Amino acid sequence: MYTPRFSKQSQALHSADADVWAVSDRAHELADKGEDVIFLCVGDPNFDTPEPILDYARARLGVGRTHYSPAAGELVLRRAIADIESKVSPHPCDPDDVVVFPGGTNAIYGVLSCLLNPGEQIIIPEPMYIGYVPITDALQLEVKKVACPADQGFAFDIETIKQAISDETRVVMINTPVNPTGAMATPEQLRDLAAHCRERNIWLISDEMYSMITFARRHTSLRAAAEHLDNVVVIDGLSKSHAMSGWRLGWAVAQGDLVERLIEYAGATIFGVPQFVQEAAAFALEFDTYFVKQMRDAYEKRRDLIVERVNNIPGLNCSSPEAGMFVMVDVSDVAKDGDAFAEALLDAERVSVLPGKPFGPSAVNHVRLTLAADEAELSRALDRIERFVTGGCRKVS
Repeated sequence: MYTPRFSKQSQALHSADADVWAVSDRAHELADKGEDVIFLCVGDPNFDTPEPILDYARARLGVGRTHYSPAAGELVLRRAIADIESKVSPHPCDPDDVVVFPGGTNAIYGVLSCLLNPGEQIIIPEPMYIGYVPITDALQLEVKKVACPADQGFAFDIETIKQAISDETRVVMINTPVNPTGAMATPEQLRDLAAHCRERNIWLISDEMYSMITFARRHTSLRAAAEHLDNVVVIDGLSKSHAMSGWRLGWAVAQGDLVERLIEYAGATIFGVPQFVQEAAAFALEFDTYFVKQMRDAYEKRRDLIVERVNNIPGLNCSSPEAGMFVMVDVSDVAKDGDAFAEALLDAERVSVLPGKPFGPSAVNHVRLTLAADEAELSRALDRIERFVTGGCRKVS
């Protein structure tokens, strides 16, 4: 009898997030049956891509921009990205420092593929983006997690990260602003960590996908903060800030030989991102101020609504995130952990939230609520959450 055999990489991808979306998957099954389910679990902006960007993409389609693109990306987009980097950094950025990928996650996969061999060590602070897990599992990396504890507001502790570095460490990867916590590293922290990693001959990667969704203070890029750039990689994209998640457009900014390796990787694996998508992205970066501000202001209002409502529900509490599209809610007073809370909430009130455990041990007693829902939908969900918590007579287990 024929027995199919698969690679270790495909097996890792098959099993890496088997339980991550269990509550969400069950919520979709209920919704498919006609149940009134409110989804607060996914970070897909609920805005449409701004109409001028759509118009520009249509125009570029109309003139035949539907052919192969250079592996590094179209010059018009790489120049737009380099111009932005140069404006916010003391270090000039050249278009040849930029490599375009179909989304930030693919950029991360490409960068790690070029920097690490199976079994080599990468340090990542947690709570961390769920998407890192299948990538690092598929590449068979040794992941050393560094906790950013909830009782410290999930804040970056650069000294703890530095202490975790050993002779086996090849890469440190940070995410600022952080998905899921919204924490932001300061310029001083970034400068310190970049210098320390360079001294230890270690790459430092900064995932800055939420760089344009900040509230109290502006984002500082690792590339702007670091004194030297030869060990620095910055990854960003338009999925969140421009409501372009389905366009699949991200990039990596680096220097030297790594850029050539990334181009070779992109050429061998994706063979370019569609021309019209890249040109629309370049247009978006040039004419985005109004639209990005509109969305950021909406996210801030939604954040304030959630934080105020949650902190008025006995047994729940949360901090107000500095950035991003999520609020982490501590449910330890009313549930065994975030998994138990999310499962019971879906059963009782048909609200789907994401348990904190997959983000790392520091988030096990939390659930993540997205800001990607309008205020009316959030209020409806929070009414149900309040009813669920205040109507319970015992701790959810």
